[in-house]
Order: sequence, then C-alpha cells, then structure tokens
Amino acid sequence: MENIQRIKNIIEALLIVSESGLSRKEIQEIIGDVKYGEVEEGISHLKEEYSRDDRAFNIAEIAGKCRIVTKSEYMPWVSNLYQPEPDRLTGPSLETLAIIAYKQPVTRAEIEKVRGVNVGGVLKTILEKDLIQIRGRKDAVGKPLIYGTTGKFLELFGLNSLDDLPALRDFSEEDLDYGKIRDQVEVEETQQDHSAESK
Repeated sequence: MENIQRIKNIIEALLIVSESGLSRKEIQEIIGDVKYGEVEEGISHLKEEYSRDDRAFNIAEIAGKCRIVTKSEYMPWVSNLYQPEPDRLTGPSLETLAIIAYKQPVTRAEIEKVRGVNVGGVLKTILEKDLIQIRGRKDAVGKPLIYGTTGKFLELFGLNSLDDLPALRDFSEEDLDYGKIRDQVEVEETQQDHSAESK
C-alpha cells in the first residue's frame, strides 16, 4: 500500500483521536490495504521515536488496545489542569477484586471462604463499577454464579492481559497496604482521564 512513514502517520492520527484506544487488528481494518506486520512495524517506530525524542507521552498497550498516554513524571502538572473526583475503592473492594482476579472464575462462596466475611455488598459495588462481570453458573449444587474481571479492570490497573498480573509471591506486606493500593488506583484513574482529555 504505502511506505512505513505514511502508515506510521496514519496510526498516530488514529491513536490521537481514539478515546478508548485501538487494537492492532482494528487499526489494520481502518487503514485497509495494509498488512498486520506493517501495523506492528508502524507502532514500533512510533514507540522508538517518542522514546528517542524524549516526548511527554508514549504508546501504552492496555487491555489489548494501543493508546497514546502521558508519561507519569508529567502528571503533577497535568493534575493542576484537571482535577477529577477520584472513584475510590475501599480496602474490602480491593481485597475482593484481587481474589477474583487471581482465582477467576470464582463463586461468591469461594470468595467468602478466602475473606471470611459476607461479600454480597462488595460484589454489588464492583459489579456496578464494571470491574467484574457474571461469567455464568458453576456446574455444582445450586448452580452458583461465577465471577471474573472485565476489560475495564485491565484498563484501570494498566494491564494488557491477566498474564501481566504480578505473581502473588512478588508481594510484600508493604505492597498489600490498602491505602497505598487505593492511592495507586486513583493515580492511574487520573492518568487515564487526563490521557483521554488531552486528545
């Protein structure tokens, strides 16, 4: 079709105007007469260019989609411009979400066995936030509902897939401090909001 410079420019333009990012396949379909490998090459060239020129942004791959995002070191200034109200997650919500992320698909009873408390209210909250979804019913007595995480969960925590979750053995007691985890969630939510608004 066209040379790699032209393809790279088209990809850049698409990512700038895209609100929720685009997968490589979506980019290929939008451009039309271009090979998948050329799309990958164009994205790779853009990443290298942004890094080489020390731009304030880069391309991140989150939940299987490429997006142009502001680098974290510039967030203090961006925060002075945009100050959205953070959507807070409580300690119980984070704990329940972590159990679901690592053990999915999982039932409410299985979550409660790990947590040792009733999680009905917490499940309702994180379902409403679209961080988890009902994946069907378990083939067991009573056919209980089973839960799993959503694409929004991947986006919120900046993960391309569940394979990017850190191994549980990598966590220290300090890492599991809910206040720190909650702060990190708020920072990442703010970054995503600013990234979308800056386009």
